[in-house]
Amino acid sequence: MHVTITVAVSGASGYAGGEVLRLLARHPEVEIGAVTAHSHAGDPLGAHQPHLRSLADRVLEPTDAAVLAGHDVVVLALPHGASGGVAAALGPDVLVLDCGADHRLADADAWRAYYGSDHAGTWPYGLPELLLASGGRQRDHLARATRVAVPGCNVTAVTLAAQPGVAAGLVDPTALTATLAVGYSGAGKSLKPHLLASEAFGSAAPYAVGGSHRHIPEIEQNLRATGADQVRVTFTPVLVPMSRGILATVTAPLRPGVDADAVRAAWRDAYADETFVEVLPTGQWPTTAATAGANTALVQVAVDDRAGTVVAIAALDNLVKGTAGAAVQSMNLALGLPEATGLVTEGVAP
Repeated sequence: MHVTITVAVSGASGYAGGEVLRLLARHPEVEIGAVTAHSHAGDPLGAHQPHLRSLADRVLEPTDAAVLAGHDVVVLALPHGASGGVAAALGPDVLVLDCGADHRLADADAWRAYYGSDHAGTWPYGLPELLLASGGRQRDHLARATRVAVPGCNVTAVTLAAQPGVAAGLVDPTALTATLAVGYSGAGKSLKPHLLASEAFGSAAPYAVGGSHRHIPEIEQNLRATGADQVRVTFTPVLVPMSRGILATVTAPLRPGVDADAVRAAWRDAYADETFVEVLPTGQWPTTAATAGANTALVQVAVDDRAGTVVAIAALDNLVKGTAGAAVQSMNLALGLPEATGLVTEGVAP
């Protein structure tokens, strides 16, 4: 007998929550249950997510355990620091997917240093393609999980760009430089002057410069998991005038004696069997437009012989592969469904 999976989504009025709902609306095994918000409780969902026509008449309910209880899956698309208390009130038989940062880090000191609050604990990490030093991949730890920490969007882009070289020992992981072009939806819906169209249009603006970005410890955690003893990342994100997308350029010193053929082979072999991560043909470079709306990460790598460095570039949609798609992909694995169920690799162009 076919059993439909009921999913509740909290933070449904925000960008991440709306994208989760967009993907779940076409998922063949899912029935969308409660949709909740905080300050917008009582509003119709369509007032905040007018593109979700099939769900526009749903009324946003308060985000509390009583509303979320009784579902098979609960997706928390809440501000950082808000997920821990909600999750603690849900039973162990419920699959909870946290799209915020609360449960990503294993190091409580790193959490306190970057987020300034008490650490809520560590959950299985929701990046199935993460290479592990043991030889496996992170998807092995997501089967039958009941709690999943969905990765940060910038973290996913940098990790997918860099990890093949780190895992294969081809680059120096203590001298990584990552520069990202990031769409404005990554900043959320907060009404702040620098996020206004009049400020953003025609401008590129760096932020969290000089090692202050909260995704740094998560990137370093991932690359240690893939085999590096020590990791140091210089990370600089730049807001650019597009609504969604991340283009991450990661450079690292090449180990002595490593040539371009070895580099190309490492990246190609790392993702040869992955559905959602693709290394492009030589000479073709990733673009954010090619990933819009898809759960796809496009990757390319080159060797700068003159500088002795590897240049790895990854493009993805920060709201799909960077957040909501990763949540659905992890949900599928945790529930024993085919990993790609309800997800697409084709982007929207132009």
